[in-house]
Amino acid sequence: MSKDIYAFKEITENPIKLNFADCKYLGEIHKILKEKFGFHDFYGENRSALWDLTQDVFFGDQKYSVELYEFNSLSKELKSECERMLIIFDRLSQKNNNFTYKIIS
Repeated sequence: MSKDIYAFKEITENPIKLNFADCKYLGEIHKILKEKFGFHDFYGENRSALWDLTQDVFFGDQKYSVELYEFNSLSKELKSECERMLIIFDRLSQKNNNFTYKIIS
């Protein structure tokens, strides 16, 4: 097995724009997070994995800003799940001054 499968991919935009317009399922949210945050192929697609990997990706000198689009348009159930993701973002921004996020719509 190649070690490349464990590597984080380069984040190519800053601010990082997360557009949830077409998301109907939690797996689609995690797919966007995986792609935009450069997570490796073995991202566990759960809150614990999100917390662990965001600490690795966003810890350092580089400043990152995340913008969430169509968050308020998610179904009630999906939005409730995603609000737990925001708790992780809150914790990360408190722990690391180089990470910020905001809900655009």
